[in-house]
Amino acid sequence: MSRIWVIPADAKKPTGKVKNVNDESMIQTSLFDEEFNSLSAPWTMHEFFAGSGLVAYGLKGMFAPVWANDISTQKASVYEANLGRDCFKLGDIKDVHGKELPYAHLSWASFPCQDLSLAGSQGGIHAARSGLVWEWLRVLDEIDRKPKLLLLENVSGLLTSNGGQDYRALHMALVERGYKSGAIVLNASHFVPQSRPRVFIIAVQKNCDIPPSLIADGPCWLHNKSTIELGHSLPDWIWWNTDKPPRRRESLKDIIEKDAPFDKDKVLSLISERHKAKLDEFDSVCATGYRRTRHGEQQLELRFDGIAGCLRTPEGGSSKQYVVIKQHGETHARLLTVREAARLMGAPDSFVLPGSYNDGYKAMGDAVVMPVARFIGERFLTKIAEVIYK
Repeated sequence: MSRIWVIPADAKKPTGKVKNVNDESMIQTSLFDEEFNSLSAPWTMHEFFAGSGLVAYGLKGMFAPVWANDISTQKASVYEANLGRDCFKLGDIKDVHGKELPYAHLSWASFPCQDLSLAGSQGGIHAARSGLVWEWLRVLDEIDRKPKLLLLENVSGLLTSNGGQDYRALHMALVERGYKSGAIVLNASHFVPQSRPRVFIIAVQKNCDIPPSLIADGPCWLHNKSTIELGHSLPDWIWWNTDKPPRRRESLKDIIEKDAPFDKDKVLSLISERHKAKLDEFDSVCATGYRRTRHGEQQLELRFDGIAGCLRTPEGGSSKQYVVIKQHGETHARLLTVREAARLMGAPDSFVLPGSYNDGYKAMGDAVVMPVARFIGERFLTKIAEVIYK
């Protein structure tokens, strides 16, 4: 509580090496959880739209945040409870000035998705919320010593919004600022039992070399149809490439809290006839579902593949995900718990979620899946940083 670290007398000296970086770099060292097996972060980052901090948590040991920002007080509470408040700046990005930011090697921006998501208004990248990405670019323009490495994250709708013109506008904005880039699509289902495809744009200054092992001559498993079409038509495009992660072993039933009470059995009456028939095929099953309006009527649509649907923010009654469990001849329902939502985002049970149910659910529904951030950090960002900051 006093922020004083007591080192035990029998503590072992760390054996990990801190990478050498040039004079323009600043090394940020931090103490991290044992699960990351690292006591230092050789590179630093700015974290825009930082949310609950799962990106910084996933990049521990690789990139330490020296500045983070978000406008949500609820998410700020989660971030500070898990990562401290030293670098977090609560407020509107419109009030951020680039010249006031400390130097960093990486700028990560998970800008708002509401205007690009199929569940949102689809107003596009120039609308009020998703359009805040242009504020991030403004801040980048104001920084004297710009990061050589950038990452932007959003929903896959970014690739198709306005017929692909929104993505083209963003790509060309990076080109005009001296960056080459490419987009990859990565589904969290590779790592956790949740279907959550997201777009990650990795950009590097044009004068920087990139490890050849990270680049291919064309698309790979990381590129969907929309990405391929964009990549073949845009200048300074990078076909990022890496091997697939190991096959996920964890299923939905593995993250369920066994003692959570079933208090939503009334919703079972909303299950469609088609899904009831599917449910009857199982002696025991753990399923998830969302309420949707079909032909003017509310229905609970279930999935039985051991993967949860994509988590959302809790605004509106249909945005909360239900858990339906059938066992011992009985079927019961309840809402997904906050801890289960955190597990679906790859957060360890030690991850603190202060506030109400809605606070915690929103903090997770709006976040980046932690092992996805770690995967990108390990497979791409650290390998790029080792070359461009040598």
